[in-house]
Amino acid sequence: MQRMKNAGAPTRRQMIGGTVLSFAVTARAGGVEEISQTAEAIHQEPLLPASRKRVYEALTEPALFTRIVALSGALQSMKLSNKPVEISPDPGGAFSLFGGYITGRHIELVPGERIVQAWRAGSWDSGAYSIARFELREEGAATRIVFDHRGFPDGLANHLAAGWHANYWEPMRKLLA
Repeated sequence: MQRMKNAGAPTRRQMIGGTVLSFAVTARAGGVEEISQTAEAIHQEPLLPASRKRVYEALTEPALFTRIVALSGALQSMKLSNKPVEISPDPGGAFSLFGGYITGRHIELVPGERIVQAWRAGSWDSGAYSIARFELREEGAATRIVFDHRGFPDGLANHLAAGWHANYWEPMRKLLA
């Protein structure tokens, strides 16, 4: 009968939880923010007409990636070095793409499955790196890249998202078709 009488009232557990939550919000609001609630991220899932092995090779072999750069037309609009692509085949190894405009290091390389890179554009502040993660999933005769890009400077999400389409996914579709 008691439950019926207090049906709309908060339970003791809800009251304690609400008090703790209120305290946590108040404590954080009064101090320096430690967690960004506004970080941008990019998630894309392009489907490419090739096996996981072939997609992995396109992203990690200098000769194939040079063809992607040429198909993207990026070097025509940028004044970059004569060597458009250098890619180490080893985890921890460096890469330099688009004539040195994009540089970084491989954090993880799992052939045919996953590539994780510390990735940066030449226009970013010195020492600023983001994380680009390419997970390769087989879908019949095609491969879906589950792509996530995080940790880049604020305000660049739209520019970078368009760049991934124009300079990676579309030229790769042409190359692999």
